[in-house]
Formats: sequence, C-alpha cells, structure tokens
Amino acid sequence: MALSDLWSFFHPSSVAVIGASDSEEKLGHTILKNLVEGGFPGALYPINPKSERILGLTCFKNVKDIPDEVDLAVLIIPARFVPQAVRDCGEKGVKGAVIVSGGFSEAGAEGEELQKNVVSVASEYGVRIIGPNCQGVNNPHHPMCASWPLLTRKGRVAVISQSGTVGAAMMDWFSIEELGLSSFVSLGNRADVDEIDLIEYFEKDPATAVIAAYVEGIKDPLRFQKVLQTLSKPLVVLKSGRTPGGRVAAESHTKSLAGADAIYSSLFKRHGVCRAETIEEFFDFAKAFAYLEPPSGNRILFITTSGGAAILATDAAEQEGLDVSALPRELADELEGIIPPHAIKSNPLDLTGDANAKMFQEVIQRSRSYYDTLGVIFGDPILNASEVVTAGANELVIFLGGAEVERSEKIKMHQKGIPVFPTPERGIRALAQLLPQKKKAPRARHTFPSSTGRTQLSLFQSLEFLDSRGFDCIISRFADSPGKAVHEAHRMGFPVALKINSPDILHKSDCGGVRLNVQSAAELRIAYAQMMERVRQHHPDAAISGLVVSAMASPGLELILGMNRDPQFGPIIIFGLGGITVELLRDVSMRLLPLDREEALEMIHEIRGAPLLKGFRGQKPVDENALVDGLLKLARIAEEHEDIVEIDLNPVFAYSEGMVVVDARIIKA
Repeated sequence: MALSDLWSFFHPSSVAVIGASDSEEKLGHTILKNLVEGGFPGALYPINPKSERILGLTCFKNVKDIPDEVDLAVLIIPARFVPQAVRDCGEKGVKGAVIVSGGFSEAGAEGEELQKNVVSVASEYGVRIIGPNCQGVNNPHHPMCASWPLLTRKGRVAVISQSGTVGAAMMDWFSIEELGLSSFVSLGNRADVDEIDLIEYFEKDPATAVIAAYVEGIKDPLRFQKVLQTLSKPLVVLKSGRTPGGRVAAESHTKSLAGADAIYSSLFKRHGVCRAETIEEFFDFAKAFAYLEPPSGNRILFITTSGGAAILATDAAEQEGLDVSALPRELADELEGIIPPHAIKSNPLDLTGDANAKMFQEVIQRSRSYYDTLGVIFGDPILNASEVVTAGANELVIFLGGAEVERSEKIKMHQKGIPVFPTPERGIRALAQLLPQKKKAPRARHTFPSSTGRTQLSLFQSLEFLDSRGFDCIISRFADSPGKAVHEAHRMGFPVALKINSPDILHKSDCGGVRLNVQSAAELRIAYAQMMERVRQHHPDAAISGLVVSAMASPGLELILGMNRDPQFGPIIIFGLGGITVELLRDVSMRLLPLDREEALEMIHEIRGAPLLKGFRGQKPVDENALVDGLLKLARIAEEHEDIVEIDLNPVFAYSEGMVVVDARIIKA
C-alpha cells in the first residue's frame, strides 16, 4: 500500500464531523472539541441538521452541503444511518472515513449485514474506512486529534489498537510522561483498513520510530508475514487470546479470528517482533525501542543509592541474560576520592545516602567506557538528576523513591528524550528486548537449596538405607569384580544395569558410570572393564569400590523425589519430573516441613508436567498414593536424621500400582 493511500487519515486539510453535538456529554462534542483545542490547522465542518453553530463553527446539514473539499469524515451517528452517510461522503469526494459508531459486526448478525453494506458503499466510491466501532485517530504531528483523550505532544511511537481502551491507556501513559506519540489509531472492527495497512504506512512515516500494535487476530496472515519480512522498524505486539478462553473472548470482541497462539509466538520469533505479555510491557518495550540506544553487549553496571533496588535489578538482569560483571580494578582506582570511603567498590556500586547529582555525574562519566550499559538507579530524591544523564547514551535510568523530586526530574528527563522506568524489573526487562539473543548470557535460574559439608553414601549404601526405611528399590547387588557381577546378574536374570559405586562421584552418567540393558555375561565383563577405565580417567582420585548390578525396571514415568536441608529454612521436600534433564528443566515443587498428606498431594499436582501423572495419550494414571507415601517417608527421614542433608531419588519409576526407586544419592553433613 502506498503512503498516500492513508494520507487523508493523518494529514487531512479538512475534516467533517458527522454527528457533531453541542451537548458536552456526547462523543460528537468531545471529538470536535479535541480537534479544535488540539490545534487542527485545517478547516473543520460540524455536520448536524439541528444546529447552526457548534463551538463557534458553522454547521451543515449534510457533508454534501459543504462548499469546499473535504479530505476526512468522522462519523459519530447511529449505525443505521452510517451507510447513507458514507454514500454522501463518497459523492462529496471524501477520501477517508473514521466510523466511531458501534452496532455493527460486534453486535450480531444484523450488525454484520449493516457493516457489509457500509463496506460495499465505501468500495463503490473509493472511500477508505477505519472502524467501525473504534476510538478514532490522532496524529499530534499534524496535529489532528479525532479521538479521545486529547493528546497533543509529539512522540516517536505509533500505537495501533484493536481495542479502544488499550489504545487509550497507551495514549494516556505517553501523555502523562510527556513522551507523546507519533500517531494513534483505533481499528475497531477493521471493516477496511487493518493492522497490516497501518504497519505498512508507519514503516514509511518519517515521524514514527517504533510501531506498537495491540492485536486480537490478524485478518490476512499471509500478507502479514510478507510485511514482517521487509519491516525495518521495531514492531512491539501485545497479542491477546493466548488461552482457550481468551481466544473465544477475542473472537467475540471484534470478530477477530484469533488463531493458535503458539503459531503467533513462532512467527514473531522468526521475524524479530517484540512480544509483550502485559499492557505495562507493551508500554515499556515501545518506550525502550523509541528512546534507548541498543546496547553493544550484555555487560551492565548498576550505580545506585538504594542497595535493595540494586539487588532487585541484579536479579532481573541475570534472569534476562545480562552480565552484572565485577567492577574493574582500574575503575575502582578512578573512583577513589569521588565516592564515599564507606561505599563498597563493587557491582552494584552503592553510592550510599551521601550521593548527590554531582557524584552521580562523576561516576557515570568515569564508568561509561567500561560497560555496555550503565543502570543508573536514583533511589532517593536527587535534585538535578535530569542534568547528569544524557539522551542517546548507554544509560538505563530507573527512578524510584524520590517523591515530588522524582516526578519533577522524570518529566525533565522525558522532555530531553531520556526514558525513565519506575522499577528495576520493568527497566531491565525493557532493556533486554533491545539486545539480540546471541549477545545474552544464559538466563540465571532461581537458586535451589544447597548444602555445605558433604559426605556421600555410595549407591549401594543409599539403596540399602532406603530399603530399610520402607522404600521399594530396584533389586540391586554389589560386585567388586567382573566375576561377582556376572554371578549376581545370573541370580537376578539378564538384562541388567551396571552403575559405578563411589561416594566421590555425584553424577554417574556424566563420566560413563552407567550402563543399561546389558544382555549377557560376556557383554557384562566387557562393560565392567570399560566402565572402570572411563570413570578412573574422569575421576582419578575417586574411591571406587566396584559396581552395583541392578535389575532393569519396567518402563514407567520418571520422577524425582528429594530432600534438601537448607541452612536457613531446614529440610525442603522436592517433587518433580525426573531423569537426566531434571536440572535443566527444573519442573519441581517444594515444601518446607512439616508435610502432611494433603500438602504432599498438592505438590504432585502443581508441577507443569502434572497432566502426565493422570495418564497421557493412552498411558495409565500413576499411583498418586504411592508418590504421596514416598514424600512422607522422606519427610520422616529428614526429621529423624539431622545428619542427612540431601537425598535425591532419581529416577523413581511410577506405575499404575506403586513406584520403584531406581537410583539414589544420599549426602550427610
């Protein structure tokens, strides 16, 4: 679509308001008033057959009565009158019509038929339509506010919204923060002009740096993909209808075909579209793309007066793949005499309550070249803070806790084109959108309970102990020679599993210390020798007493049951999906002691993989009572054996009747 096709919506020389009203309670009055007070530079024509003048402007009974040319018409009249009004616009030569009126496809079959009639008439005369059932159009750069609320400040973000309320919230936030918009368009039912038309338009609009679109569905997915392939400006999308219920609500709201959300996620990822999950993120991400410089790398230094805010910022940064790297010795030396003697020279760099704007400025200037981004956190009322940060610099400004000073300084920063974020988490999350994935570090995960002081039982000792505590463990025998291993295998029957038996090796599979499905005595002898050799190569100093020969368990659902004694909180009981990926996926639930049967049952139901327990794709449901019994047994061990700091039963094979412990690790303090 050529830029000129939608020009009349954003740069009209004249606007007719069909349904203008002298009643202040009516939208026809509000929109005309916003056009007047917003400083529209062209001619305004109120259309109202019952009034002579509204807001000092001469009224006309019909758009065709206007003696001059009309570029744009805004319709705020009952739906049943809209088709004729659009026909009148076509005969007058109006190029675009914004239909604010509701009562069309969103209102049922009758309204849908009425909407088709409107589209047919508009097509006949070549009139482009935005709406119906929309909140209008605003272009502060023209200026022209054929919408509400009134926003006149020019900005860099174009907001396209299938929801008037979501779009109005964005307009309001950008207005309050004095950042402004390049344009706002409420799409409504998208009878003609849709989100793809507008993305194409704003891609070529010199006033727009970032396109932000709230969508419930896409009218033409194939065309949308083609547009994304050539899009050069950042596109931030808030896509609703993620859940089954949300999808149904979206399809009934504006008759959008919401589509499978996973497909949208895949499409956005392929084409570099930034997806927001909330309205706050929608605002933050658009603001970041419009006013922050993309970092050259992921290293960030936090300069702060608030230790607590800096810790929150560090958590957020590491979860987003940013590197809160240590303060270089050279920089620490440069800061000597600038920051207070009692300030700790580290990252985060806490300037303490003694900080003022001049100290921030000195630290920022000296630190800039050492890091890709400086996270400047004004955690107190810092007068003149707006004078020490720079538009377009490698700074992420976070201001909180500054009360009236904060509000005043933040507005000054925004007027200079410096975005300010209200919390560390929101600022970091927004910054992270600007950094390509390949430049990020792996996301840090939440810390899990860890133990200090470790004496590990061997595998065979662990299984013996668990057996004595009532656990059903896989049949296992210890063997300190190939011959003994063959003998034990014959006793239990092939095939068997072989596992290294050592108190010094935490992860047996990492060093070749596990072999499954050994089928014969000859194969067992070879496997025994190979395993000993590989393990000794990996762990030359480990104490290795031999191997554990175990029966092969019948296939079941692999789970982990565990206990970890946290230094502060004491024993933690753990449940989740097991196997070799447990540390990678960490799909686990946790509970502190005491643990009762009801809480144990809640634990097994709250993991993401809980549907697997109920039976999946024809599998039988597992015995949940057996799992609950196992968790309660672990809780009793934790209470009675204070010297045990960690137990990992992984994997535990769960069946429709019972469960069996296949591998175990027990660590004592």
